[in-house]
Amino acid sequence: MKVIRSILLVVVVVVVAVAGGLAYVYFSGGSGEPSTDLTTPEINTTASTEGETETTVEAVAAFVIVPEESLASFHLGEVLFGESKTVVGTTSEVAGQVLFDPVDPASAEFSEILINARTLETDRANRDRAMRSAVVLDSGSDEHEFISFMPTAIEGLDGPIAVGEEITFDIAGDLTIKGTTQPVTFSVTVVLEAADRLAGRAEAEVLRADFGIDIPRASGVADVTEEVIISLAFVAVRA
Repeated sequence: MKVIRSILLVVVVVVVAVAGGLAYVYFSGGSGEPSTDLTTPEINTTASTEGETETTVEAVAAFVIVPEESLASFHLGEVLFGESKTVVGTTSEVAGQVLFDPVDPASAEFSEILINARTLETDRANRDRAMRSAVVLDSGSDEHEFISFMPTAIEGLDGPIAVGEEITFDIAGDLTIKGTTQPVTFSVTVVLEAADRLAGRAEAEVLRADFGIDIPRASGVADVTEEVIISLAFVAVRA
């Protein structure tokens, strides 16, 4: 009888501990409301805007990301109740700009790119709240609300570029998630859709461990992939 009581006591302690841990994750995630409106980061440079190209774009123009037409996302794999699943999280809370010359695209200069991680949403509200907790992204805190990417180098961006032409290149830079910064290179595809409009997609693969991102244990969830695809489908218009 004492043995049975001891076993029951251990079970109760474990259940309470797990429940307490899940409750902490749930309540530490916050509401998901952004703390402030996103503002476009500045580019620390000056450039001439004299002259025109055959596409009627001024030699250098600032193109600003349009949040309403852009989408930042992540993709990772998990096994949910025995079935393989791709988890996708998205937000349109993105900001950034580029100084772009279609005659000399290699001279392009990018601002910092910001993504409000607190507003990322998947197909499950409980998962979203868990992502905002200190265990995962800690985006529920003001300190780690934003994911940022600071470009440092561009490779393969040649020109000139005409309206309607698609180009591909790489952007290397420093990606900061949850207060940890790592060098990351994004593969980018861009189309100059019109004289005043750019559209494209940037994508990179990162490892959760590199940014201290853990996944809390949850009922039915197993085999969450270490690899995460981060992407940004964007539209930028001339300022």
